[in-house]
Amino acid sequence: MEKQAMLQDKVMVVTGAGGGIGRDIALALAAEGARVVVNDIGAALGGEGRDAGPAQRVAAEIRQRGGQALVNTDSVASAEGAAAIIAGALQAFGQVDGVVNNAGILRDRIFHKMGEDEWDAVLKVHLYGAYYMSRAVAPHFKERMSGSLLHMTSTSGLIGNLGQANYAAAKLGVVALSKSIALDMQRFQVRSNCIAPFAWSRMTGSIPSQTEAEQARVEKIRQMTPAKIAPLAVFLLSDAARGVNGQVFCVRNNEIFLMSQPRPMRSVQRGQGWTPQTIAEHAMPALQASFVALDRSADVFSWDPV
Repeated sequence: MEKQAMLQDKVMVVTGAGGGIGRDIALALAAEGARVVVNDIGAALGGEGRDAGPAQRVAAEIRQRGGQALVNTDSVASAEGAAAIIAGALQAFGQVDGVVNNAGILRDRIFHKMGEDEWDAVLKVHLYGAYYMSRAVAPHFKERMSGSLLHMTSTSGLIGNLGQANYAAAKLGVVALSKSIALDMQRFQVRSNCIAPFAWSRMTGSIPSQTEAEQARVEKIRQMTPAKIAPLAVFLLSDAARGVNGQVFCVRNNEIFLMSQPRPMRSVQRGQGWTPQTIAEHAMPALQASFVALDRSADVFSWDPV
């Protein structure tokens, strides 16, 4: 007896699906029976320009493999664009079962040199884009009493990285947004989860590779293809993941991590309350052993990918 596809007859919207991680997720969803809305404005890595070609090529790949795909080139960076993406999906397929908030740009700059335009542009696509898309589909999910949202976050936000204050702030904001959606929408059987992906793509192609150490690091990242992210994405969007909600996962080649979320680590108390002086003398020395180090993502994930 042939095994039933995990997403048979479901409709999935994937933003930023014209290349990299989004492309591989879109192809994997289609391979499991989903009808896929392939959204991509075809912009450069910094967000400049428009080109329908990337989305059209991915949709063509899906159709060549016997699947159904709709091309969409609206921008997630506005409420109107997100609404148009969902409206187009509903018009073409009559329903939406899942949304992957994957679209992204980079404007890396050391913090004290970062301009407001670089800050705004990155937050608009990553954080506002995830909000706009989730908000646009929420009434439909509520009405159907089902739906799954999957947001791409990053260890740049979860842990830290140099020169990415805009990207890190947006990506950690996405985690909080996802948790809030999970809490607010669970009564309607709507789930919201995050993946922090390690993968070589256009988004990581700008990593410096001048020194031998940098070149070795880039070579390790190249092993981690976008296709490694897709199986977890398929699972989280399927009915098999109905008990998984409000979680943050990390995928690094063949490794899957469940990431921690902030919880109290250690506490101090004084019955008579605190003064700045007693905080300096008592509270900080007591808490200091549990301080979180100024780690970067590479410091925490210091071993070679499996």
